[in-house]
Amino acid sequence: MSDQTNLLERPYINIVNIIWSYDRLADEVNMLLVRRANDPEKGAWAMPETYLRAEESADAAALRLVREKIGLELEEINTEQLATFTNPGRIGRGNDRILSLTYMTFLPEMPPLKPGYGASDARWFSFGFKNKNYCLSNGDLYFEASKAKNQKDYYKHAKYDPERHLAFDYDWIFKVACERIRNKLNYQPNILLVLGDKFTIREARCVYAPFLKTKVNLIDNSNFRKTHMPLLKELGTEITQRRPGRPAKLYALRKDVLSRGLQKILK
Repeated sequence: MSDQTNLLERPYINIVNIIWSYDRLADEVNMLLVRRANDPEKGAWAMPETYLRAEESADAAALRLVREKIGLELEEINTEQLATFTNPGRIGRGNDRILSLTYMTFLPEMPPLKPGYGASDARWFSFGFKNKNYCLSNGDLYFEASKAKNQKDYYKHAKYDPERHLAFDYDWIFKVACERIRNKLNYQPNILLVLGDKFTIREARCVYAPFLKTKVNLIDNSNFRKTHMPLLKELGTEITQRRPGRPAKLYALRKDVLSRGLQKILK
């Protein structure tokens, strides 16, 4: 006689949205974090999240989350699905399982933040790296991505400290998001959407640098231009200069690259 199988009939399904933007004054990538106003893990910092409603798709919920938390109406092209996290170690309300459908949203602006439902605070955190690990910082607040090499090791050894870690398993989700973006930089760099509809090569390098865990001045401008021109559309010369010196050329990310990726275009 075979062993009886325990079926997971009604798990909670939540939508997690990792929201990226770019601070042109500081030349740095930012991520939006909110401080949880309710249990579990009240007071901890986390990515914005919401529970999936019966009448909506996960894609619609991800866009609703941006609308409710920030007040922006976005097109679907600004949001892409990252992954679904279903490890048995993920526990939410009481002992109920939580399945998280995660998305990434690339904002072309940094609007003022007002905490929405379930959040007591909302802030933009500077994205970078320290000791070869991805990190987020805002004043005295500092969080690192998980250092675990794989999902199995993470859930087996993960420890939670609200002073050092994001809520729940979000330090692992943070790591997965950064690695996804890094792996797509050379053929479908949707992260460049944070620069809006036009940008300079230097600004593109500033976006690439932290994901590559390097400094922007170590990314050669000429080589970057040569290797990434198939991804970009030249728009002309900058009219209002943002920096001293020669006027810089402006570029946009090709729309077919956004939807299909360079590898499929070249086939």
